Amino acid sequence: MALSPTLTPQQWRSALEQLSRDRLIRLSDHFKLNVGDRRVAENHISAIIESKSVDFGELLGLLKREELQAICEALGLDRGGREKDVLVQRILNLSETTNEVETAANASVAAQPQAGTSKRARTEKIGGDLGFEATLWQAADKLRNNLDAAEYKHVVLGLIFLKYVSDAFEERRAQLLAEADQGADAEDPDEYRAENIFWVPREARWTQLQAQAKQPIIGKLVDDAMVAIERDNPSLKGVLPKEYARPGLDKQRLGELIDLIGSIGLGDRENRSKDILGRVYEYFLSEFASAEGKKGGQFYTPRSVVKLLVEMLAPYHGRVYDPCCGSGGMFIQSEKFVESHGGKLGDISIFGQESNPTTWRLAKMNLAIRGIDANLGAENADSFHRDQHKDLKADYVLANPPFNDSDWGGDRLREDVRWKFGVPPVGNANFAWVQHFIHHLAPTGVAGFVLANGSMSSSQSGEGEIRRAIIEADLVDCMVALPGQLFYSTQIPVCLWFLTRDKKNNRLRDRCGETLFIDARKLGRMIDRTHRELTDEDIARLAGTYHAWRGDRGADKYEDVPGFCKAARLEEISSHGFVLTPGRYVGAEDIPDDDEPFPARFRRLASILEAQFEEGARLEATIRDNLRRLGRDA
Repeated sequence: MALSPTLTPQQWRSALEQLSRDRLIRLSDHFKLNVGDRRVAENHISAIIESKSVDFGELLGLLKREELQAICEALGLDRGGREKDVLVQRILNLSETTNEVETAANASVAAQPQAGTSKRARTEKIGGDLGFEATLWQAADKLRNNLDAAEYKHVVLGLIFLKYVSDAFEERRAQLLAEADQGADAEDPDEYRAENIFWVPREARWTQLQAQAKQPIIGKLVDDAMVAIERDNPSLKGVLPKEYARPGLDKQRLGELIDLIGSIGLGDRENRSKDILGRVYEYFLSEFASAEGKKGGQFYTPRSVVKLLVEMLAPYHGRVYDPCCGSGGMFIQSEKFVESHGGKLGDISIFGQESNPTTWRLAKMNLAIRGIDANLGAENADSFHRDQHKDLKADYVLANPPFNDSDWGGDRLREDVRWKFGVPPVGNANFAWVQHFIHHLAPTGVAGFVLANGSMSSSQSGEGEIRRAIIEADLVDCMVALPGQLFYSTQIPVCLWFLTRDKKNNRLRDRCGETLFIDARKLGRMIDRTHRELTDEDIARLAGTYHAWRGDRGADKYEDVPGFCKAARLEEISSHGFVLTPGRYVGAEDIPDDDEPFPARFRRLASILEAQFEEGARLEATIRDNLRRLGRDA
């Protein structure tokens, strides 16, 4: 049966039952099916399901968006999405997702202690060590039912966190039990904390929860587990989600999700070394950001943008600060940078702040699962009105503040000490953020952050004067124009600002009076119809250009590249009205000269254009003739 590779016959029946009889008749006619009594919808459904000639992808492509959404809803899939292709692909992926859930459930049974069954083998059952994140997401997303992505995010990430801490705990517990004759005590919480492992009380251990996964009280048991972990680990107080018992969460699907997550190893030493948990967490965060659309940008900055900021700033050691930290991606990439360059966890000190309470908790969890110690303030708080790090002077500031925020309460901060370069407008927080970053920079500190493109040229409400004052203070080190479609929260192009307090420090060359402009608008690749990402090669090129210009040790020799990069003096920036748009400075890309004399080139191009005019006239005549014949036949 041609349909079976996608859905089971029963699933297809459920799908086709959502269609009107007229639609079913048209489908039967399209595929030339022998139906019998055409007045009976069931006959059409049976004919389609039993046919060997029906192509399921083609069938779905014939349907309207509303019909596809009805099928998604009937099959327990998310019905959201404006593009038909998205809905079709979601339905086509259902069989893979269903099989994956079944495989994961089987793996979770096999995961019970048995001789010869390793965690590595269980991990391979859902896709091996590489590339399984997408499969796991498809399986988990199928279980979402009618929950919004914003709600489901905390459900699934909370369970992943719980599995991680439980895995790490159980591995350490097994070691302590083996060393009991040497005085080790497996029930002493300090034995775990000494190894930077969270103490997991008995009622919160994953094996206990998974054994009860099919029980109707599983939601309450998970909530109780979260409460118990917070109780025994003060650093997690008020961080973990505790809404699993709420009526709107399907307990059968919750149990299936627990079985699914239980099938992968996350927190044992082997998987920690491969950062399995980090990969799953980061992948899920990006997928949730995509599913939430504009709202997703509140907690997630695309990985390639974060990586570019970190690679350009190169935070080897010192204090790293992000006053609008979202889910903490800047900190994680900074730690990865340090480790990849021979440093170790702890070479940098992390300070952050986040105003949204659920996102603040998400950041705390995201850092905790990686063993990263960070000061995110005592609670969620607004950086403008309740600065949790008033006395901090950071070596590095990395941030992606909300773009063009008009609701930042600027009317209550007219006399703030941070506005050294001018009072920012009440209707736009862009230059409030810029001055907040500068305020928290150490004497040799550097800042890299994302802003909307308007910040480079706007002169409204005094923004132009603030930008001019910052430029004249010689704080602007580099400006990068990025391509559009990089963010989930906005399709508009954005830019990167790099500021420095000291352009003549001893580590780098003296850059006083200079600013580097880079136009990266042509870089990146499309990863789907609406989103672009910067490749590793793009990031290496951009960071390498910046490091060469500022004179990093071991960097290549810097040269201006027309159309891509240009080092400009303050006088040139002044001549452009203190506008910082890179396109004004880098010029046009050099086009190789083919040595064809201009008169010859002009004649050649004119000849081509004339031929195109003639072809256009011929086509116009043909179209008019066809229209006349159609008019006669009508």
